[in-house]
Amino acid sequence: MHTVIQALIVGVLTGGVYALMASGQTLIFGIMKVVNLAQGALVIAGAYLSYSLFTSFGLDPFLSILVTTPVLFGAGAGLQLLFLRPLREQDRQELSLLVTFAIALGIEGVLSVTYKTTYRTIRTGYADDSYTVDGYQISAVRLYAFILSIAMLALLYALLERTRFGRAIRATVQNPESAQLLGVNARSVAAVGFGIGAATAAAAGAVYGILYSFNSGSHYDLISRLLSIVILGGLGSIGGSIVGAMVMGVVASLVAALGTPIWSDFSFFAVLLAVLLIRPRGLFGASLRGAL
Repeated sequence: MHTVIQALIVGVLTGGVYALMASGQTLIFGIMKVVNLAQGALVIAGAYLSYSLFTSFGLDPFLSILVTTPVLFGAGAGLQLLFLRPLREQDRQELSLLVTFAIALGIEGVLSVTYKTTYRTIRTGYADDSYTVDGYQISAVRLYAFILSIAMLALLYALLERTRFGRAIRATVQNPESAQLLGVNARSVAAVGFGIGAATAAAAGAVYGILYSFNSGSHYDLISRLLSIVILGGLGSIGGSIVGAMVMGVVASLVAALGTPIWSDFSFFAVLLAVLLIRPRGLFGASLRGAL
C-alpha cells in the first residue's frame, strides 16, 4: 500500500506539469481547430531557453519563465501569422498538421545547430531535495512544478473567464461566424491564442528541463503524450485536458512502481485506447465539445 500511495503522489505531481503543457495544446485547437504538432518542440525550446539563462546568468528556472514566456508568446504569435494565417479556411485543418509538423522540425533543426544533440539537464541546488510527510517522499522540484502549473492554469482560467479578451476567445470557439458579426477580430484572437499556447509551453519547458534530460529530438515522445492527453480529455476542453493529464500521470506512475518503467510509456496509449472504445470523443468531448 505504501508503494501505491507513493506512486499516486508522484503521478498527481507529474500530471500537473502535463496539464500545463496540454492546456496550451487544447486552447489552440479550441480557437483555430488546429492540431498543433509543434507544441512539444515549443516545450523543448522553453527548456533550452531556461537552460541557457541558468548556465549563463545563474537565473533559477522557475524565475526564468518571466523571460521565456514573453519570448515564446511572441514567437508563437509570429508563427501563426507567418505560417497558419495564410492557409485557406477550407484547407486549414488538413494542412495545419503538415505546417505545424514542419514548424516542429524547424525548431528541432535550430536547436540542434545551436546546442548540438547532447542531452542536457538543468541541475539546480535543490534538484535532489525532498520532503518527508508521514513516511512518504515528496520531491521538492516536483512539488514546486505542480504549484507553478496550478498557478499558471489559474491565470489561464482567469484570462478566459474574467477578461474581455477571454470572452472573445470563448465566442470564437463556440461560433466563429457570430463572433465576427459581433465585432470580434477572429484573426487577431487566433494569433494571440497561439501565442498563449506557446507561452504555456515555455513555462512547462522550464520545469521539464529540471525533471528530465532532454535534447532537440525529445519533442517526438512529448507530443505523442500530449496528443494522448488532449484526445483523452476531449478535443477543445481545457478542463478535460487537466483531468486527462492527471489520469495519465497517475496510471504511468502506478505502472512504473508496480511493474516496470518500460511499460509506463505504453500505458498512455493503453488508457487512451480503452477510454476511446467506450467514449469516442474522450472523457469530456461529448458535453464540452466547442467550449473551453
